[in-house]
Amino acid sequence: MNIHLVSLGCARNLVDSEVMTGKLREAGCVPVPDPEDADVIIVNTCSFIEAAANESIDTILALAALKKSGACSRLIVTGCLPERYREDIIEALPEVDVFLGTGAYGRIIEAVRDSPKLSACMLPDPDGIIVENADVARELTTGPAAYLKIAEGCDRHCTYCIIPKLRGRQKSRSMADIAAEAQRLAASGVKELTLVSQDTTAYGQDLEGSADLSQLLERLSRIPDDIWIRFLYGHPESITDAVIQTVADHPVICPYFDIPIQHASDSVLKRMGRHYGRKELLRLFERIRATVPEACLRTTVIVGFPGETDADFDLLLSFAKEIRFDHLGVFIYSDADDLPSHHLPDPVPAAVARRRHNRLMAAQKKISAENNRSHLDKIFPVLVESAPEKGVYMGRTRFQAPEVDGVTIIHADQFEIGDVIRVRITDTLEYDLIGVPHE
Repeated sequence: MNIHLVSLGCARNLVDSEVMTGKLREAGCVPVPDPEDADVIIVNTCSFIEAAANESIDTILALAALKKSGACSRLIVTGCLPERYREDIIEALPEVDVFLGTGAYGRIIEAVRDSPKLSACMLPDPDGIIVENADVARELTTGPAAYLKIAEGCDRHCTYCIIPKLRGRQKSRSMADIAAEAQRLAASGVKELTLVSQDTTAYGQDLEGSADLSQLLERLSRIPDDIWIRFLYGHPESITDAVIQTVADHPVICPYFDIPIQHASDSVLKRMGRHYGRKELLRLFERIRATVPEACLRTTVIVGFPGETDADFDLLLSFAKEIRFDHLGVFIYSDADDLPSHHLPDPVPAAVARRRHNRLMAAQKKISAENNRSHLDKIFPVLVESAPEKGVYMGRTRFQAPEVDGVTIIHADQFEIGDVIRVRITDTLEYDLIGVPHE
């Protein structure tokens, strides 16, 4: 049976998709790249914000057409979209044969085989999610790099976020299990491991005994293969001095700190349910730069949150200019009636939120361009990830994370995908670097 799986949303979703594909291959199914050749099509969805939910629905409807024109006889939708919209989704998307919520990924083989044991919409409690162990089959899709999910769920209660409802409470994997998977991935040829979860720097807080991210990073740094390690999705409240020091102490750990702050106005942060303020953020980034002078800082923020005033936005803009983040993403607040923030007063008009988004992105574009120009004539190790055309390679430095940051374009004759080469930067763009091999 041919299957085609489309993975939407974040890196954590991608890991779920890779595990499902691996299980299906073990069960005898054949993944195919073209949906027109698939007997069964699976869409692993995201619904974190309205734009993501709309993308999921558009993708489902486009692929549903292949039930008439292609080989497809069965369409399965998994993940956050059915988990968020529950049984109502059955009537809204009658083209779909079965929906599996975030707690039902383990039933993907039954869904593909049209098991009579499944109902049209399977929504077991997300707190029953079993965090996959190191022995689970997985179909890697990201070349020489791989995401390593270290926990599932989140214990926080940010007023704008639906994740705890969709994924349940935090459930950390054991360090031994994570280390075993990391070693297996390294042995398979993976050159970069990126640790992900909903609240990565809170890793281990739900485990018995002593376990935290600094200890996990220390353990992973001892993997014998020469690979890069980085983590994404940190939190200002859970990142510790021990984590920062561990990054400083181990060259295999990329000096890369992805810490979404969401805002820099104390009043907005309070309404968001974030328990820190501007002063705490300033001290945090000062500590990081003092301990890891070469640190790369990345963050994401939300503009247009209910009650955000011009003065609040000006505080955020000035904070971004003061810190000069290497990478910064800006989201416009996405409202929904199942969010606590939906009930907050003083919604921000969409046009105002869009203007604030554009102003902040314009400021960051200038900062990023200036930061990149500082790399001219410097030499960096670069992980080669693709070769879009003859004599041109695409890769990333240690301060460029997969998918979310810029890339390094290399003009060279011949390299292998997965090589780590020394590159001298000869030109820069707003977000990307350009270079040549350095002997």
